[in-house]
Amino acid sequence: MDSASAAFVPSWASGVLNDRVWCQLCPNPSAMTLDGTNTWILQDPGSNEAIVVDPGPLQEGHLQDVLSVIAERDARVGLIVLTHGHWDHAQSVGRFAELTGAPVKAAGRPHRNLAHGEVIRAAGLELVVVPTPGHTADSMSLLLPQDNLLLTGDTVLGRGTTVVSYPDGQLGAYLESLGRIQALAANGEVTSIAPGHGPTVPDAAGTVEFYLQHRRQRLDQVRVALAGEADGTLTRKPGEDKTDFVMRLIYSDVPRKVWPAARLSVMAQLDYLKAQGND
Repeated sequence: MDSASAAFVPSWASGVLNDRVWCQLCPNPSAMTLDGTNTWILQDPGSNEAIVVDPGPLQEGHLQDVLSVIAERDARVGLIVLTHGHWDHAQSVGRFAELTGAPVKAAGRPHRNLAHGEVIRAAGLELVVVPTPGHTADSMSLLLPQDNLLLTGDTVLGRGTTVVSYPDGQLGAYLESLGRIQALAANGEVTSIAPGHGPTVPDAAGTVEFYLQHRRQRLDQVRVALAGEADGTLTRKPGEDKTDFVMRLIYSDVPRKVWPAARLSVMAQLDYLKAQGND
């Protein structure tokens, strides 16, 4: 989470999004996971199979809750898909595959069996793979064309902004991913977002524009900090490295408990600016 995460305020729960999409919220709330990890259950009403996206951390009770929802729909798990490999989304995947016998698809190790534009056909649905690296190198989103809905993992959240998990995550890639989602929203392919944390986002276009503006704003703040150090108007404290110097100047509004994650974003910003010759 970045500056807009603020304090954790519960406001999201498990439930039906529509007759094809259900969210089972994992009980792992925190400043970083918001209300918890959203495990998405996708199923066409006429199918006896379901797709489970991001089974979450290894919490047996949560996995059983997911299976109960699917059983109530007279279905079984036909496929497990990961938006990325972070533990709060993927830690339980081995156990869940063991419980269900379902195959696993993802863009990253150890699976790495999904490609840009690939169409996943399962549970009576078609999902289009949209690569959205940046938060992590293996981050991807899933487009459900029937609902103009994009499942974004941690690329876009239901509240606040996300971390660029440097060095695996890269800011340049993240900005390109936001641009990719922005283009899908502009042509009407995506109107709403089902994130990995927090409530659904009904205005995909507006939210992605906010994300882009936020990133530009942060980059401008970093540039000002670096320029201030260069001309002597701003100085580092004894023992303070460049990252800590920038953190102190521009992340003072961010709760200290999320500083370790925000620090990764600062490192990604500094690396991005260095590549552009703005170091």
